[in-house]
Amino acid sequence: MAADHASILMYHRFGENTVPSTNIRLEQFDAHIAELKSGPYKVLGLPEIVAKLKSGDSLPDRAVAVTADDAYISAFTEGWPRLKKAGIPFTLFVATEPVTSKLRGYLTWDQIRQMKAEGVTIGAHSHRHPSLPALSPEAARDDLETSMRLFEKELGERPALFAYPFGEWDTRTLALVKSMGYSVAFGQHSGIAHSKHDMFWLPRFPMNESFGSVERLRQALNALPLPVSDVEPVDVLIRLGQTTNPPVLRFTVAPGIERLKQMICYTGEGKAIPPKEIAERRYEMRPSEAMKPPRDRISCSVPSAEQGRYRWFGIQFTVAK
Repeated sequence: MAADHASILMYHRFGENTVPSTNIRLEQFDAHIAELKSGPYKVLGLPEIVAKLKSGDSLPDRAVAVTADDAYISAFTEGWPRLKKAGIPFTLFVATEPVTSKLRGYLTWDQIRQMKAEGVTIGAHSHRHPSLPALSPEAARDDLETSMRLFEKELGERPALFAYPFGEWDTRTLALVKSMGYSVAFGQHSGIAHSKHDMFWLPRFPMNESFGSVERLRQALNALPLPVSDVEPVDVLIRLGQTTNPPVLRFTVAPGIERLKQMICYTGEGKAIPPKEIAERRYEMRPSEAMKPPRDRISCSVPSAEQGRYRWFGIQFTVAK
């Protein structure tokens, strides 16, 4: 069945069990690979998925991409060998400063070159891995330009794909990333990437020890998009003391999406936000508590007509001190 969407998985560390918030245990990851290989999924390279989303060409239903952020050494020693053996394509988003500084626990440029030669797509993840919205415009541009220079020096080319550090962006950062020549950019909020989504804050499903069960993986892989438009607020940056907090999220659901009376929304901490219909197909979500630094999310889902599949929309807010 043809589709216009894909689930994108995001990992960080593989088998580094002392940092559970950014790690997937190897037995969990092996179970993920087994599910990807045995289930009704089509794992594709992220560049192919991006190209089809942008062109409007069809993707197979349950298309999936696998990504990892930061360039931790375990992506080279544990993650990629397993994916390569399974024939699963992989994208690695590299923060260049820890690699160039030869920081312990990170890949080297030689290892990144080897992965690239073996078919891994290399994306950009800034230089120092800062919160880009917290920087001055000059500092943010300098960080991304430094990253670009290092990619050109070490790999001989500029990456086309970008992932925001911590998934944090705002309208200024988004415009900067566009101006640098990237084709798309990714966050760290759950949701389905689809052809009508803004290509510069595409969602990914984060996977770690706490949220790495096969049941949650299946939920992500079988999810469908909840296409919305006219999202408010336009800027997701919240400055404490200067901006309304909590923010009021509003969006309009695309025609043809049914069962909207069953929509449920939650904050990143799992607190329910009752959706309120304020106009035809337009909804408003008012969190009961202020969002805490450094970031928070709102996710909304609607059961689809297909048994066991849910439509999903997510957005992340950056909360600056």
